[in-house]
Amino acid sequence: MPSSLAIVRPGSLDLTALELLVGVDDHGSLSAAARDLHMAQPNASRAIGRLERQLDVVLLERTTSGSRLTAEGTVLVHWARETLTGARQFLDVADGLRDDRNAELTVAASLSVAEHLIPRWLGAFRADHPETTVHLKVQNSAGVLELLGAGGCDVGFIETPSLPKGVYSAVVARDRLVVIVAPDHPWARRRQPLSVSELAGTPLLVREPGSGTRDTLDAALEGHTRAAPLLELGSSAALTTAVADGVGPAVLSTLAVDGAVRAGAVQIVDVPGLRVERDLRAVWQPPAQLAGPAGDLVRIAQHGR
Repeated sequence: MPSSLAIVRPGSLDLTALELLVGVDDHGSLSAAARDLHMAQPNASRAIGRLERQLDVVLLERTTSGSRLTAEGTVLVHWARETLTGARQFLDVADGLRDDRNAELTVAASLSVAEHLIPRWLGAFRADHPETTVHLKVQNSAGVLELLGAGGCDVGFIETPSLPKGVYSAVVARDRLVVIVAPDHPWARRRQPLSVSELAGTPLLVREPGSGTRDTLDAALEGHTRAAPLLELGSSAALTTAVADGVGPAVLSTLAVDGAVRAGAVQIVDVPGLRVERDLRAVWQPPAQLAGPAGDLVRIAQHGR
């Protein structure tokens, strides 16, 4: 084996130079090959020169009228084509593996997030990742965490203030809970402010256990004597409708009640001393740095797109 071959390692070959060599064979000159690759002629000449020095073989015959392949170049251009074909196949396989891994994204979201925030985030995500199929699973926050722990989703979005060990999270939005009543409810007309204790002692319309809204409310009223719930329902939309129908008061997310408040269907009652703000979080399993489409979705959420 010639000693020069020991010097040329496959990883050190300049694929652009090989493309130029094939281009000379296809188009009849180095200048035409360079134009086909959108490359300046001097740069093309230097690339071929480096390849010739590397191989210790003259590949082109340079004349006043241009360049053409030498006999050695004619032999090697066949192998240049084979090498370029192999390189393209390598990249195609790598792309296929990446597409297979990223072709689907499973997202779990709490009801409030799914109803009011996820549609905007997914719209922006699809614009950036048109090839990725997104599967959305809607649960309460406890259900999202359970699904995440079982490997049933790539990323989740929750409202609950507590997280299990081993789960990574990032704040993507902030929200607050407010007391709402029907416009003809006595609280809507009272002159004295409603106290936190009075709120806690009143039967309320509430979300089901495991809901982030329920957990946040329970934490805010901890230490106060609580009345039993008047009614438990599985969605904030259902509770808002029940409040508007005069069934009773509720404490719900501003995200969920904003439309009904603006329409005059329900009214917000101020409760001095009750300031229930919460973080809405993206959650995922290790590693700590969330990459790929799931990471892109979280970044979109954080920037409010």
